[in-house]
Amino acid sequence: MNSRKRLGVAAAAGVAGALAVALAVQPATAGEPEAEAVGLHIENGRLVESTGNDFVMRGANHAHAWYTGQLGSLADIKALGANTVRVVLSSGHQWERTTPDQVAQIVSECKANRLICVLEVHDTTGYGEQSAAVSLDAAADYWVSVLDQLRGEEDHIIVNIGNEPFGNTGYEAWSADTQAAIGKLRSAGFEHTIMVDAPNWGQDWSGTMRADAQEVYDSDPTGNTIFSIHMYGVYNTAAAVRDYLGSFVDAGLPILVGEFGHNHSDGDPDEDAIMATAEELDLGYLGWSWSGNSSDVGYLDMSVNFDPNQLTEWGDRFFNGPNGVAETSEEATIYN
Repeated sequence: MNSRKRLGVAAAAGVAGALAVALAVQPATAGEPEAEAVGLHIENGRLVESTGNDFVMRGANHAHAWYTGQLGSLADIKALGANTVRVVLSSGHQWERTTPDQVAQIVSECKANRLICVLEVHDTTGYGEQSAAVSLDAAADYWVSVLDQLRGEEDHIIVNIGNEPFGNTGYEAWSADTQAAIGKLRSAGFEHTIMVDAPNWGQDWSGTMRADAQEVYDSDPTGNTIFSIHMYGVYNTAAAVRDYLGSFVDAGLPILVGEFGHNHSDGDPDEDAIMATAEELDLGYLGWSWSGNSSDVGYLDMSVNFDPNQLTEWGDRFFNGPNGVAETSEEATIYN
C-alpha cells in the first residue's frame, strides 16, 4: 500500500485526539454557523471520515438488485483488497424493489466486511432517453422510504441518489433535478454524504455536470455532496481523463470515478490512465462490475459466475495490476 496524506497513524494519541476534535467540525457556508460533521463528509473538496481521515474509495460495483442471492460477493470483493463497494438497488420502477429489510441486510453485510457502502438506485438510468427510466425525484422518494434503515449509518454509507440519471435527451434538466432531489433528502433528515452521477449516461460528454457542479454543490445545506463521473468510451485518452478530473480538483470540488471498464460498446476507455490519474490525484474509483453482466457486455465481468477464484483478465488487472485495488486501497479507519 502507498502512503497517502493521512492523519492519525503516525500521530501520538494526544495529538490525534486534538486533531479529531478540530476536524469534526464541518466548515460552514459563508454567513452560516458551523455545524458538527456527521460521519463521512466533505471537507475542503475531499471526502473525509468523522475521524478526520482522508478517505479514497477503491472498490467494485455489485449488481445486487438482479442477483439478490449473491450478497456473499461483498466478502469476496473485500478479500481482494477493496475498501468500498457500490451496490445496485432498485426503487421498484424497472426491477423488483429492494425492500427495507434487504437494505438493512446490505448495510449489515458491508459493516461486517469492513467496507464503506455506496448504495445507488439504478432505475433512473438513461432518464429522458430510456422510456422505462424514472426521475431523480422518484428515486428520492425511494430513499425517503428506507431512511429508517440508513439513519445512524453515516459513517458507513454514502447515498448515490440515482445511477446515470439522464441519457442524451433532456439532460439540460440535470442541475435543477439534482438540486431538487438533494433538497428532498435533506428535508427528510438525511445527513449522509450524497453522491450524484453525471448525465449523458454518466459520462457528461456535454459538460453539463462540469459546468453546473458548483451550483449543485452550493445547493446542499450540509456541503456534503460528491460528484461521480462514469468513464467509458468518452475517456479513451489520458488527456481526456486528466482534463475532466483535474477540472474538479482545481475547482476544489469533490469527485470520483463511480464506474469504468477496460472496454465498452461506445469505445475503448483508457483504464490505465483512469487508475493512474485517480491515484495521482488521490481520487476514488469504483470499477464496473464484479459479475453478472448481460452477454452483450459480459466482458466487463471481473469474476466468472461470482467466483473470486476465477478472475477475468479485467478483474485481475483491476485488483492486482498497477495502481490497482490491492496496491492502493486503504481500509476506512472507522473500522480500526
